[in-house]
Amino acid sequence: MIDLNIQIILLIIGFVFLIKGADYFVSGSSSIAALLKIPTIIVGLTIVAMGTSAPEAAVSITASLTGNNAMAVSNVIGSNLFNLLFIIGLCAAVGELAIGRQMLEKDFPFLIVATIAIVAFIFIGWDILRVEGVILLILLCIYLFYLIYTAKKSKDAQYVEKPKLTLPKSIVYIIVGLAGIIIGGELVVNSASSIAMSFGMSETLVGLTIVSIGTSLPEVATSLTALKRKENELVLGNVIGSNLFNIVFVLAASATISPIVLQPNILIDLILMLFVTILCYGFARTQDKFDKKEGIVLLVIFIAYMAFAIMRN
Repeated sequence: MIDLNIQIILLIIGFVFLIKGADYFVSGSSSIAALLKIPTIIVGLTIVAMGTSAPEAAVSITASLTGNNAMAVSNVIGSNLFNLLFIIGLCAAVGELAIGRQMLEKDFPFLIVATIAIVAFIFIGWDILRVEGVILLILLCIYLFYLIYTAKKSKDAQYVEKPKLTLPKSIVYIIVGLAGIIIGGELVVNSASSIAMSFGMSETLVGLTIVSIGTSLPEVATSLTALKRKENELVLGNVIGSNLFNIVFVLAASATISPIVLQPNILIDLILMLFVTILCYGFARTQDKFDKKEGIVLLVIFIAYMAFAIMRN
């Protein structure tokens, strides 16, 4: 019991390191973006999304390095479902979320394509090979280049507010943030695995629930803050960008480091991730926004899925 208590404390400490590290990383990166006059949508879809996805990256890559493929994949699937069902659901239920044309016509469809790609790779051989990881990383590079090119050409681009930090301080924030993310990722993977073994829980369940929700807390904080400021582009850009990075960077990097072999029981979660991604796109297409009813539907699906995941274990 003493050892279990220590592992729980280490898990909490790991989450604190992850969340604060991501916060420092986003603050430093956003200030540099403001200094360089980078459009808001790029900040939401890249810098903020990458920063808030850093905990997932730290956990999944660390899990991959230690051969813990179940947690590496379930963390990404759980995080993507949490982002779409809980974060968009909550924000839409609190206040309607309008979605911009570029996000609706380009960024969201790219997320669907990336999700279909990962499901297809897994269906081919129940694994994600190094070459498939490299393909996903190349897709990420193409997407980032295209995103920056189109945003720079746009005449209607909105820009980040004045930088809150100087350039030297921004760099320090980024370095400290990355250090916190790496340390936190190590603590979360090790302690979560120990807790799972203590309670007889599968590592897949821990990844889909405790770890995925914990690593998604930066997305929750960022999205609610953006919602309060009525910056809908940042809310949706954060979620869509985070889910994209989870697939084409986090899973891709994990697979490139060590090929990921999956268990058949993850199939339902994969199909649900694809279904929810397409469902959210369908909701967005109907009125170019997520309304309160749609937000409630997403929250109900999230609660039902969590209950299913726990009972299935």
